[in-house]
Amino acid sequence: MFLKDEYVVLVDETDTPIGVKKKSRVHSSSTPLHRAFSIFLFKKTKELLLQQRSEAKKTWPMVWSNSCCGHPIPGESYETAVVRRTQFELGIDLSALIKISNYRYCFSKDGVMENEICPIYAGICENDIAPDSDEINAVKWIDWDNWLAEIRTGPENYSPWCVEETLILASAKNFKKLKQLPF
Repeated sequence: MFLKDEYVVLVDETDTPIGVKKKSRVHSSSTPLHRAFSIFLFKKTKELLLQQRSEAKKTWPMVWSNSCCGHPIPGESYETAVVRRTQFELGIDLSALIKISNYRYCFSKDGVMENEICPIYAGICENDIAPDSDEINAVKWIDWDNWLAEIRTGPENYSPWCVEETLILASAKNFKKLKQLPF
């Protein structure tokens, strides 16, 4: 489901909603704190799905990042937003999903700030992927151990939230609870 006039939920530092704003207007040089999420999708073969963000993206265009990111709409849970957005961006249905950790970040690039409370999720994807070309320029699968080595040697090649979230994911105890993963 794509929403033409999608809104994001503005929050305080405790993730309490304090308002809404059009997604198309929220990201600027002084972006207000708002809700988002990130998900890392894996095959059972221990491969991680990465995406190269579309050149049309306002934030970090053409940069490689985690499998999918997005924003819950007003009244929507984080988990429902993850399912909705992965279906929209990647054309897949999740076969397993687990919240790994809470995360808060603020990064700026080219005069645009990301300022988000952004829980990190992991999931299993064994389906064929059908990326939405308006959202994603390219996708690729990478072996998890190779990915960890890649972000240590070339973190500047990826979105900064993806790099930090990967390190959180790698050290999270509940990551191993996603039983379908071979970790």
